[in-house]
Amino acid sequence: MSAAARRSALAPFRIRNYRFQWPSDLLTSWAFEIETLVLGWYILVETGSVLLLTVLASLQYVGTLIAPVLGMVGDRIGHRDLLVVLRLTYTVLASTIMALALTGHLAPLKVMIIVTIMGLIRSSDLGLRSALLADIMPSELLVGAISLSRTTQDSARIAGALTGAGLFATFGIGKVYVVIACLYVVAAGLMFCLSRPAKSAEHRLVESHSGSRLLRDLREGIVYSWNGPAMLAALCVAFLANLTAFPLTNGLLPYIARDIFHTDQTGLGYLSASFALGSLIGSVTLSLVSGLRIARLLIGATLAWYTLLLVFVEIRTIPVAMACLVLAGIAQSMSMISAAVILMRTASAHLRGRVMGVRMMVIYGLPIGLLAAGSLIDIIGYSATGSLYAAAGFIAMLAIAIRWRADLWPVHAPANAR
Repeated sequence: MSAAARRSALAPFRIRNYRFQWPSDLLTSWAFEIETLVLGWYILVETGSVLLLTVLASLQYVGTLIAPVLGMVGDRIGHRDLLVVLRLTYTVLASTIMALALTGHLAPLKVMIIVTIMGLIRSSDLGLRSALLADIMPSELLVGAISLSRTTQDSARIAGALTGAGLFATFGIGKVYVVIACLYVVAAGLMFCLSRPAKSAEHRLVESHSGSRLLRDLREGIVYSWNGPAMLAALCVAFLANLTAFPLTNGLLPYIARDIFHTDQTGLGYLSASFALGSLIGSVTLSLVSGLRIARLLIGATLAWYTLLLVFVEIRTIPVAMACLVLAGIAQSMSMISAAVILMRTASAHLRGRVMGVRMMVIYGLPIGLLAAGSLIDIIGYSATGSLYAAAGFIAMLAIAIRWRADLWPVHAPANAR
């Protein structure tokens, strides 16, 4: 890598707040990923039910429906302060599972209840991160900052997949949760070290509103998010991906590892880490490259992602599946980063939290897709279900590109601004 490329990639770290936010987001993402893998394997082993596995994965996203509300709260009290509260709450919930496991009182029903509580707030974390980034970063560094921020999730999936499976097999769920709780509490401490971003005139105007304006503020954010054609297209792509693409590489992966590839939690770790490695490559690549036509990248990367998923569902050997997942991860990263950049570039400063709250709300497509997939697999089988999801997603993405072609494809379109 050239010296100029290194300077470009690391430029966001010149901002003091980013030097605290990045490691805080990293530790939180690591904890998320280890929890997801460990609890998924726990439920699958304890119950033997793929349907309950998809229910567990779905419960992690129940909060997507109230994400705009938390986004509005973040707009009013500060995105940094709300993230501190959320991460302290994660610590309490993880400590509860740790105590139950170490005392021998953990059971699938208790896990489901705690995951439901966690799911109410966890879905908003990623959106609030992006809103905070837009608060603290100059506009010319935003693409690089969001790309580097994505590396926290991608590297976490690698670390969580490889270490989580090994720790679970070696030490058991209770001791793994000691590590998870520690990650959360350190992440909250780092986030607390951020100085509060200076508030714009738009923010101050919003704060002058009385409490009776809360519902009006929330409605304003939702309507605003759906009025801009580029923003609406990005939101539709995000919903589509969560409905038809992520179920195959997120919630269903423990089932695919055990019943399709006939492997254990170590094999599950390799599969999960492969997709995460591809995501990391995509994120790092975008942090190094400037001048991209973001909306065009959104279209091309999403179509490539679905094409690779069509191939993945027909593969039956782990090494080939891992290679396919790496490529799918690259495409997925470029697609989702492009959507986030379009939203943050377009949104007004005082509405960013609510816009990203709406972005998180469309993640509700994931639990819907997971629950439908769990039922369809029992009826028509894994290959048919996977092919149906990938083909439907590819066709729907073409429809989105055609519907908003005037806002996404022309070089001079605002969404393609360099």
